[in-house]
Amino acid sequence: MRRRTFIKNSSATALLATMPALPHLSPTFAEMRFGVADASYMMRRYRNIESKLYPPFANAMEIIDHCASLGFGGVQTGVGGWNATFAKKVRKRKEELDIFLEAQIRLPKSDDDVARFEEEVRNAKETGIEIFRTACLSGRRYETFDSMEDFLKFKAASILEMQRAEPIMRKHRVKLAVENHKDWRANEFVKILNGLGSEWIGVTLDTGNNISLLEDPMHVVEVLAPYSISVHLKDMAVEEYEDGFLLSEVNLGDGYLDIEGMIKNIKKHNPDIRFNLEMITRDPLKIPCLTEKYWATFDQISARDLGKYLRGIRSIKTKEPLPTVSNKPSDEQLRLEVENNRTSLEYAKRHLGFK
Repeated sequence: MRRRTFIKNSSATALLATMPALPHLSPTFAEMRFGVADASYMMRRYRNIESKLYPPFANAMEIIDHCASLGFGGVQTGVGGWNATFAKKVRKRKEELDIFLEAQIRLPKSDDDVARFEEEVRNAKETGIEIFRTACLSGRRYETFDSMEDFLKFKAASILEMQRAEPIMRKHRVKLAVENHKDWRANEFVKILNGLGSEWIGVTLDTGNNISLLEDPMHVVEVLAPYSISVHLKDMAVEEYEDGFLLSEVNLGDGYLDIEGMIKNIKKHNPDIRFNLEMITRDPLKIPCLTEKYWATFDQISARDLGKYLRGIRSIKTKEPLPTVSNKPSDEQLRLEVENNRTSLEYAKRHLGFK
């Protein structure tokens, strides 16, 4: 029985009402429904690949219905372009399915963009959404910037964008969860968050992204968990190549990450945090850490640390080549996208304690 149904159909609510309020206890139940980020449907949601078997999702309602049909207990989906009427439809469907929703939203790029941002927050909040995932960089740090000067300009602009967003989150009493999106190393991200000093801005903690920035994934979890209000849970695999290493999302349990240890660490800081699968079906990403351009924006990684990291990659690399999908027919790529999400969901329920 799901949490919401239990509360409605039992005497639990009445019982809780008679209990004294204790500062160290929460009357809520730990969230154990397993959600999914719509980036897990990158091909079907964003690339507009023509297919009769797996047609592109036209809107958030379609992806919500699909993910719920697989058995996911929540969906993190884009809210751009929503109006009040559509938000009411989403809320009704969310309540019928008894799932949670989190939003994906773009930061306000300028003062003129604040009105758009607030409208999207307002409409999404009407569905019961309280967490808004965002990212400062849409690409990857080592591919996007050619110099430290360019990166520092991006950093200053990103801080300004978060500062524009903060009063809106505070006004509507909702949380902005900024992802570590192959842009910030963990400690520099913490400095940014501490500089903002807002209870309304925290982290969407991605368990695999910072491997591309030569950070140990468990270290990243330990550093960012205290600031985290949502999670992109993923498993990763690596393989060497001539300019560095290859990096792939793989089905939960098939990679080298200590997923159970990560979940335990994160829940220690926020027992009711929501976990969303982000399993992107694609070719391996190249992490060209042996090229000059890669180092254009890094000044805090020593040659000794690089050598140690690459030795670690060699010790955990996969025995089989990482999966490639671009050489397959479109329908097969789209089928794999669905099956990878289904497989990881089943693993999460069978081995990680999710419902």
